[in-house]
Amino acid sequence: MVSSLRQRNYRLFFSGQLVSVAGTWMQSVAQSFVVLDLTHSGTQLGLTSAARFLPMFLFGPIGGVFADRMDRRRVLYVTQSLAGLLAAVFAVTVGTHSIRLWIVYLLALALGFVNVFDNPARQSFISEMVPAQDLPNAVTLNSVAMNMARVFGAALGGVIAAAIGLAQCFTCNALSFAAVLISLAAMRKSELFPAERVARQKRQVRQGLRYVRNTPELLIPLVMIAVIGTLAWEFQVSLPLMASKVFHGGAASYGVMASVMGGGAVVGGLISAARSRPRARALCLAAIGWGIAILAAAVAPSMALELAALVFVGYGSITFNSLAKTTLQLAAKPEMRGRVMALWALAWLGSTPIGGPVVGWAGQAIGARWALVIGGVAALACGVLALPALTRIDRRAAPGTPAAPGTPAAPGTPARALADRAGAS
Repeated sequence: MVSSLRQRNYRLFFSGQLVSVAGTWMQSVAQSFVVLDLTHSGTQLGLTSAARFLPMFLFGPIGGVFADRMDRRRVLYVTQSLAGLLAAVFAVTVGTHSIRLWIVYLLALALGFVNVFDNPARQSFISEMVPAQDLPNAVTLNSVAMNMARVFGAALGGVIAAAIGLAQCFTCNALSFAAVLISLAAMRKSELFPAERVARQKRQVRQGLRYVRNTPELLIPLVMIAVIGTLAWEFQVSLPLMASKVFHGGAASYGVMASVMGGGAVVGGLISAARSRPRARALCLAAIGWGIAILAAAVAPSMALELAALVFVGYGSITFNSLAKTTLQLAAKPEMRGRVMALWALAWLGSTPIGGPVVGWAGQAIGARWALVIGGVAALACGVLALPALTRIDRRAAPGTPAAPGTPAAPGTPARALADRAGAS
């Protein structure tokens, strides 16, 4: 269940992420209610979320090429420092009551540009801290860290916002980035498994897109991730609307909802981490189960039942997300991994400029519950429609089935072959 934590460098990274992402969730809770306090509009809440991810939508693949060319640890030093600085600016403007909606948009957009380079570097750097046989476990535990941090960060953010003000949430987030910078500085370079840097060439973005298009093991999951990321992974919009408009609560209620969802995700992540290498069709089954859980949360008649449903929503979210990232990292060639993970970020996070306003408008115009219904139906449909194709991919990858020369490894590829491909020896 925790095999990747035997690696000292990954333990440091895991601990730093726990602290930093907890701070990020404090800021997420606070930012949602800053926007609602300023505008009382679900549509504006969706647009603010969209502004953060618009740079990812427009420039995500460029960040992937950058991650494949550069030392990923050095990239993270820069991006994490800039993200901490932006959180500090948020804290000052909210604390001095000078915050305006245009400032929220501007800071969200700036953070989005930082994430264009941070996300692919951070995701692909995981493969440099552990040997290939521990990569699925490391990817899943990284998702567990994200959701453990959500449990504490969202709950603490709600309490801090209600007790001493929204500005302190942004302050805590600014300070939390020190944990990541310290963890990066403490790593032993001799214990890393660095991927070969890609030389600067023309059309490397196009090369990555062509590689994915010609690799069904990557293309089908990325299409699923894009649709589900656009319509289902918009909880930063749908849950504040449910908390305020359906259950008549505030930041504290949203914090509890996000924490409960994070608790379910932690349980799901630990169970996923204990599994052997996943098969591609498991991604479809996870999408179907997650869609059913989201629909249950959409129709829950009381806060108690809503919280019960959100446990399963959290379980489904990490199961789908970790399976998706593991499938992509194992199927991608090492020299393409940065670009592939940039496309994951584009599909999962960069789709928010489309999905955030759509979900926010639906929650504002036809009812907050519809913000969840849209996502539940999308996840359910993707899982059902992709199941036959991914099942065929699993059969081709089964032991004893010869693969064509040069065919990328699918999620079912034996561990030894994967280790050879990743250069872990």
